[in-house]
Amino acid sequence: MKTTPSHATEDYLKAIYTLSIDGDSASTNDLAERLNIAPASVTGMLQRLASASLPLVDYRKRQGATLTPAGKKAALRVIRRHRLLETYLHEFLGFAWDEVHEEACRMEHVISDAFEERIDALLGHPTYDPHGDPIPDLNLLMPQEASTRLSALRPPQKATIERVDADDKELLRYLEEKSLVPGSKLETRAYSPFDGNLTFKVNGQVMILGPAVTRHIYIQEN
Repeated sequence: MKTTPSHATEDYLKAIYTLSIDGDSASTNDLAERLNIAPASVTGMLQRLASASLPLVDYRKRQGATLTPAGKKAALRVIRRHRLLETYLHEFLGFAWDEVHEEACRMEHVISDAFEERIDALLGHPTYDPHGDPIPDLNLLMPQEASTRLSALRPPQKATIERVDADDKELLRYLEEKSLVPGSKLETRAYSPFDGNLTFKVNGQVMILGPAVTRHIYIQEN
């Protein structure tokens, strides 16, 4: 009999996947901050997920949590649905790219397999969502994901924006206003080692941005 993870479990798995994507464990404090839950509650949940008959998490005290193969599969399943929903909301229902994340979070746990397949086909089997995040395919294989932050760029390097962090609505609105969206091409002009500010040209406009913004933008060097 197929067992479907609870909504809370899926939220934890998705958060652990995101926080451990660079190979590090997801710490209790980072999970608590991301999920807006008390650290003690996070610890209890991780212990339950790690001790289940089919463990979804490998949890070690003071070392954090990583996903087991079963946990990773479950995380990629909900991430696929979330990013398909974001794309559908943006392309067919006219939601702005700073609105789709919260809406998709509400829907990702409840849509059926048939609904998921229908929107995937309707969208033409997309591989990236509106923020440039890769969408796992039907076999839960993840397309290549940009991992170089704009903050690492130095003059005279050039790059194309591949994706941006999707959680901060105000940041997304700011980036769209400045044309700092996936597909935009950048040319680095100057770097300040004192404060980490980058001066660059995008779409004919020269601007200066600090690491508070540039660390949320991922690029592909040209």
